[in-house]
Amino acid sequence: MEGRTMHMSSTLIALFSVFFFHITQPSVAQETRNGSGALVGVHQGQLWRYGKTYRFVGTNFWYAPILASDGEGGNYQRLCAELDTLNALGINNLRILVGAQGEHPHQSLVWPTLIPEPNVFNDTLLVGLDRLLFELGQRNMTAVLYLNNAWEWSGGYGKYLEWAGQPTAPDPTLDGYHKYVSYVSRFATNERAQQLFLDDVQAIISRTNSVTGLPYSKDKAIMAWQVCNEPRPFSIDSLTIKGFTQWLRATTALIRRLDPNHLISLGSEGRVGCEGELSLYEELHNDANVDYLTIHVWPMNWGWLTRQQMQADCEGQDSVTMQKVKRLTREYIEEHAAIAERLRKPIVLEEFGYSRDGLSFDLSSTTKARNSYYQFVLDLPHSMPALCGINFWAWSGFAHPSHERWQRGDDYCGDPPQEEQGLFSVFLSDSATIGIIRNAVLGLRSTNHSCNLSDK
Repeated sequence: MEGRTMHMSSTLIALFSVFFFHITQPSVAQETRNGSGALVGVHQGQLWRYGKTYRFVGTNFWYAPILASDGEGGNYQRLCAELDTLNALGINNLRILVGAQGEHPHQSLVWPTLIPEPNVFNDTLLVGLDRLLFELGQRNMTAVLYLNNAWEWSGGYGKYLEWAGQPTAPDPTLDGYHKYVSYVSRFATNERAQQLFLDDVQAIISRTNSVTGLPYSKDKAIMAWQVCNEPRPFSIDSLTIKGFTQWLRATTALIRRLDPNHLISLGSEGRVGCEGELSLYEELHNDANVDYLTIHVWPMNWGWLTRQQMQADCEGQDSVTMQKVKRLTREYIEEHAAIAERLRKPIVLEEFGYSRDGLSFDLSSTTKARNSYYQFVLDLPHSMPALCGINFWAWSGFAHPSHERWQRGDDYCGDPPQEEQGLFSVFLSDSATIGIIRNAVLGLRSTNHSCNLSDK
């Protein structure tokens, strides 16, 4: 009797041990998202990769999939040269547009587009995206891939509204900013436009890479899927805010269902992108499917200084204008970093920019003021632990602009088609700016440390 009891106890213990092991061991998705492997994860309010904190200086390189393609705009040789250059500088995180929407080229629209018609894809550009991810993987670089845009330059809100039966979207450059905002504010409550977008999200994230044979959901070159570039409700109307919030949460839930392995972010600018409501920013990021917070900082675009002040400010470090801009920048980042710490999530400054001296678009012009601003911003992670990454806007590398505004056949620059080419771009010839970026990379690398994740 005693021996039988002992046998039964041993059996129960063994069964319990197996059960306990299965309920306590992380799933494959958890393992890949906690940063212990090649995929970037989140742990204790920080980004992690390979069991170390992942802190980076990156850039915006939105046009990379077009360069990687064999079609119009493709330049594979330039793509590889750009990636090799960035990799050599230690810039290993790239923020990239998955693709534009639209069927008719015009001055303000990226061309060619990935989605020329509702739920119809340009296969040449899809293969370009595949090839880009392959090249990033070869260099152990990571990408944040954004899927939509609140602005006209890649179709985005306006194009989905048109496809949902709304009138032709206004062009803010031609028709005025306020007319455009009034139109695209409808996206937050237009269920048909949102569903067309969600259909495209499902198609992209469910894709298998034609080069590697690997599902996108398992690709180590992808750091995160991002819902939208600068999603805004464009209205403080309660129904608009409600629809906007529901749309973002529906999208993050869909992405998580399709891809449990990669991180998810919204692409928000912060308070400015939430119609001035910091509480809305916190609410949007208090979503279990949102892994980290984002902010953008645009001193000129937001009216912190005028174009005339930027034209006049060539002094840099000691100018009254620069001191004001730096103060406002720090305050803006700090108020959002406080929310990140409260939510115990990392935060990334994924866009900031400053023009060349005199607001010049000439590659030979000086960059004293910009260099001063870059130095200031790139030093901030050392005093803000929650700030895990910074992506400057934007990389133009080997490009040589042919016109003030982009025209078909011109080199792609970091400045999208509706802006002056060179406005906020960093070119390979900008040795002083690149030197500051390189030093910032080295400084951040020294703060990365290893840790046994199982001890946390």
